[in-house]
Amino acid sequence: MPTRSPRFAFYRSHPELILNLGSCLAVLAIVAIVGYLLARERDSVEQSAVRSSNNIIQLIESDILRNVELYDQSLRGLIWAVEHPELLQVAPTLRQQILFNQTFAAPVRGDILWLNANGDVVGDSTRVPPRQANFADTVFFRAHRRNAGLGLLIGPPFKARLGDLDWCISFSRRISGSDGTFAGLAAGALRLSYFSELFQRLDIGEESSINLLNADGQLLARQPSRAQDPLIGTRFADRPNFKRILGERSGSFSARSSVHGTQRMYSFARVADLPLIILVVHSSDEVFQSWRRTAVVVSAATGVLCIGILWLTLLLGRELRRRHEAEQGLATLAATDSLTGLANRRRLDQVLRQEWARAQRNRRPLAVLMVDVDHFKAFNQRHGHAGGDHALREVAKTLERCIHRPADLAARYGGEEFQVILPETELVGARLLAERIRASVEALTPFADDARGVTVSIGIGVHTPGTQQDLAQVLGAADEALYRAKANGRNRVEGPAD
Repeated sequence: MPTRSPRFAFYRSHPELILNLGSCLAVLAIVAIVGYLLARERDSVEQSAVRSSNNIIQLIESDILRNVELYDQSLRGLIWAVEHPELLQVAPTLRQQILFNQTFAAPVRGDILWLNANGDVVGDSTRVPPRQANFADTVFFRAHRRNAGLGLLIGPPFKARLGDLDWCISFSRRISGSDGTFAGLAAGALRLSYFSELFQRLDIGEESSINLLNADGQLLARQPSRAQDPLIGTRFADRPNFKRILGERSGSFSARSSVHGTQRMYSFARVADLPLIILVVHSSDEVFQSWRRTAVVVSAATGVLCIGILWLTLLLGRELRRRHEAEQGLATLAATDSLTGLANRRRLDQVLRQEWARAQRNRRPLAVLMVDVDHFKAFNQRHGHAGGDHALREVAKTLERCIHRPADLAARYGGEEFQVILPETELVGARLLAERIRASVEALTPFADDARGVTVSIGIGVHTPGTQQDLAQVLGAADEALYRAKANGRNRVEGPAD
């Protein structure tokens, strides 16, 4: 018969443990997979929001660059015309057309002015004659007067002095005389409301915003603009998030807003080489709102599934435990003598073969005791079958009390005969145990005050390593020793014949 591995035996003897372990591993795997998929979906939502923000930034950047280019062309055209005095001798209406490109400097965007060296308005793109004002005290005017090499200068936001342009940013270029001296400015004002109107056409969510700032951290435009939001012109130069934005040309990151105190997603980019920064801010709660709903539903469904698996596992484990206990009970019944509770003949033969094979393999001794109750038929006649059964049970209990090693086995051989298997036991040890059994049986309390108590005769058979004995010879030697004990007066122990 092929032997089963210890691992197989462990699985067979612990089915409930294996089932519970497998179910726990399955639940952990499900939770890990669902967690991974939810995390990946969250990353996908975040990347989608970043891509959407970058698309918005690119759209706004292209519009700003187009406007800057249009204003720069208009300013250059104005400077070119001023540098050709002969063009200025024409009629005022025609001169207006020469000085100012009406297509590029439409009122919806702002206006363009020609300022002389004193800062007075000489030409106005919106009317003839020009509106009167002086800009000598402005930041951009003083900067151009001090430095001839500034080129196109984009100024900070300011409140318009002419008309109803409200908040504007300026574009200006220096006009130099033929000798290089300061001769005035070509200046344009772009309404910041133009960007607000542009931003309004982009739907980015109620809690999100599109912002335009300059390199000094001043807010130029914001949409949507709520009562609690920062006003145009507010400076953010000292805010940690703006410092991070200023240190990079473009990118995205998540951080807590210093204005609202909530977690936000920031996507930003600098407009070419201009001192302008486009910033798209998304509320993290708004971005992940749909994902959170999905995560709650999926997590709840996964939780119910895992609880169901564990519950079914417990039920199945309980049934397996009951079945295992029933199988163990049946196996015990199949290997147990119903009267005495000792191993039966079937179990005895099985263990005897196993121990014989082990003794041969390990070259160790093996002892067998044949135990027979003396005058049992006469005892049965005096006390009936009930008394005989009681006597057999008492002898069986005595045998169990006398053997202590786990490998030793006491079994009912048949009728009033018993057999004891003693692995790795030599003749001396077997005789000592046999005498202990005999004396213990003899000391039993007499049944029903019977003057003739129960005694046993014991024969010993021993296998000695290195001899040519087989199992039948060892059993035969024990049987012969038992007959000698009977013939020599009973209630005694006999060993193998010399």
